[in-house]
Amino acid sequence: MNKTDRLLAIVLELQRKEVIRAEDLATLFETSVRTIYRDIQALSEAGVPIIGAPGTGYSLMEGYFLPPISFTVPEAVSLMIGTDFIEQRFDDHYRARARSAGGKIEAILPESVRNETSRVRKAMRLLISDKLVTPSKEKEYLEKIRLAILDERKISFHYAKRLADAEGNRHSVRTVAPYGLVLVQGSWMLVARCDLRQNIRHFRLSRMAELINLEERFELPAHFNLSEYTPPDDRHLRVRLRFNHDIADKVKESNYHFIEDMEEHQDGLHVVLRVRQLDELLQWVLGWGAAAIVLEPESFRNRIREEAQKMFKRY
Repeated sequence: MNKTDRLLAIVLELQRKEVIRAEDLATLFETSVRTIYRDIQALSEAGVPIIGAPGTGYSLMEGYFLPPISFTVPEAVSLMIGTDFIEQRFDDHYRARARSAGGKIEAILPESVRNETSRVRKAMRLLISDKLVTPSKEKEYLEKIRLAILDERKISFHYAKRLADAEGNRHSVRTVAPYGLVLVQGSWMLVARCDLRQNIRHFRLSRMAELINLEERFELPAHFNLSEYTPPDDRHLRVRLRFNHDIADKVKESNYHFIEDMEEHQDGLHVVLRVRQLDELLQWVLGWGAAAIVLEPESFRNRIREEAQKMFKRY
């Protein structure tokens, strides 16, 4: 990276972060701290209002903003595809904003870059399966939850769990402090602190009903960062299956989220899965018919056998 590009990159990095140290800039741009000092001095002499605090780092004077000078074709394509994705998967508010942003990006591109970007985009298409299209009710909830997160207000909803609890109940009413939204394999998930469980829980928007935004406020914990959050892995049950060779490719392409390992053997494709409850796998395994065999645990083999016998009696 030459000096001119580095100076621009430093300003953009300062715009992106409130405070950043010279050591961090040196690591980011793979140069020495002494070079960063000289770059900061050059920017200051050029009129960029940089504030330096000993032992803290550098920051830009509030209100200063330098727009990007230009986009390369790959950068422009990335941004435009990003707006396409938001239009298809987010709520109406962000869909409109994404369409507007796409228009603004196209408007500021030089004609040569705009034409090349258009040519590349015509050769690429973001196609979302009908199975992954967000239902209108879910989009409505997405917007409500997004506003609750921004306002730091709790929400209440009826929730249907996939599997019944020990008492045989699947339905409950939850009041939660919404921390963030995550798109997981085409499904929107809410990460929230549940008043009932007194801990962080995950809720699928597709299983919610009668969602209400409450007046009660909450305060997001200072230590919580959604981008760094990793849910605890409580999948302690290990299941091993064997699939016939003729459906091995289909199993691999299924991208089933419980699959932990796969290995080809002479007698078929061996697949290892980890789950919280064995019943989580029941419908998926039965869907493969006689082409799938449970190797272990024995209790799950028996469960499949019992279900198969029930099916046999119906025919």
